[in-house]
Amino acid sequence: MIEEQALQSAVLAPELLTEGIVGKHTPDPLRYAFANKRSAHAGGMSSIVAEEERQGLALKALSTVPESPNSRCLYIHIPFCRVRCTYCNFFQYASSQSLIDDYFAALMVELKAKAAMAWTQAAPFRAVYVGGGTPTDLSAEQVTRLGKMVKAHFPLTTDCEITLEGRINRFDDRMFDGALEGGFNRFSFGVQSFDTTVRRKAKRLDDREPVIERIQSLSATNAAPIVIDLLFGLPYQNMEIWQQDLADFLDSGAHGVDLYQLIEMGGTPMKGMIEQGRLPEPADTPTKASMFEYGVNFMAQHHLRRLSGNHWARDNRERSIYNSLAKTSAEVLPLGAGAGGNVGGFGFMQHRTLDAYIEAIKAEQLPLAMMTKSGPQAALHSEIKASFDRGFLSAKDFQQKFGQDLFGFCKPLFEAWQKNGLVKMEDQYLSLTLAGTFWSVTLAQSLIQVLQQSAIKQVAA
Repeated sequence: MIEEQALQSAVLAPELLTEGIVGKHTPDPLRYAFANKRSAHAGGMSSIVAEEERQGLALKALSTVPESPNSRCLYIHIPFCRVRCTYCNFFQYASSQSLIDDYFAALMVELKAKAAMAWTQAAPFRAVYVGGGTPTDLSAEQVTRLGKMVKAHFPLTTDCEITLEGRINRFDDRMFDGALEGGFNRFSFGVQSFDTTVRRKAKRLDDREPVIERIQSLSATNAAPIVIDLLFGLPYQNMEIWQQDLADFLDSGAHGVDLYQLIEMGGTPMKGMIEQGRLPEPADTPTKASMFEYGVNFMAQHHLRRLSGNHWARDNRERSIYNSLAKTSAEVLPLGAGAGGNVGGFGFMQHRTLDAYIEAIKAEQLPLAMMTKSGPQAALHSEIKASFDRGFLSAKDFQQKFGQDLFGFCKPLFEAWQKNGLVKMEDQYLSLTLAGTFWSVTLAQSLIQVLQQSAIKQVAA
């Protein structure tokens, strides 16, 4: 990446500002600035660590006490689902109690081993997220034990957010009480849509009424924040159904909501079903943009507090700490098969297959399937992603944290974005417009790409 002195004197090459980077100049940038969203999250430059070096380097990172610990989170993956949703690209194993029991036993071994490491004990964790898969396919007793093990073995901040992800189906009072007993203080449910037809075609369990009633019941206890995810752009989900989904969220009493657009990735059942004519095409990008616009206006109309580009809270109990940290700037310690994270400048991806994961745990090894070395400007890239996630970039923050005049160097890019209706530049801030917020991941990725390509040109020069 460009060194500090080079950045101060460098000039952004005009040929880097292609339409794919700055977007189209159109009277409707919300719908037409780019062809489609590139991915769910922006990325940065990293290099693969050779297999023979993984164990040694990972153990060294986890055995090192950092001088100035970064914010940190714990991610625990439960790779089981009773049903694979049509849009899901993360399905690993159908739920089987014997498989779950074997996996859970290995997970407890990994949990205690990693909890005892020097890096882990050096600073408290601000958030814990148990995701999947479907973590609520564990038994109530396993959920209770998992929560208690985390609290017993890991240093946590006094206000640590401990989230259990799951589905409403079979989430009964016994499971809820067991999770609360284990110390879980936030619950995230993947509703995706309340509409019965949309749900059934996406292979979601339960019809509209039982889902709404259960969320209402859980939210009314006031025992912990109840948060739901809604997807827009699913097959059979037109604008009228989307509007009803948002109204149903409001009626459900849930304390928070994420609005995500459907990202059509290869390898999903949905893709094959569409090609076979068994499902209609999902919404196109302009339609999804209209759905997003309606969602943003709906939340403003009902005075919900915006926590990020796609997350809103009904009250102050919902904080969404893990999402705001882990997707952007924090270090994440991964536990479980298929879990990913980053510690000490390295990215970790753990074995996805149960056999490989359990075999590694029995051999007292870290269950690493892949490991990457972060680029020299990983912290800068994380700050960029965090800034776009919250909707603005601060020139002063980047100058103080990195000693670099990012705004001065990127002024031609920012001006092009402003001309195309994606951002506004004023008072040392770059603020995203509604269109910019819809395309925020694309913009973050574009900025990182420009900086990386500029670095290559500087080195070549």
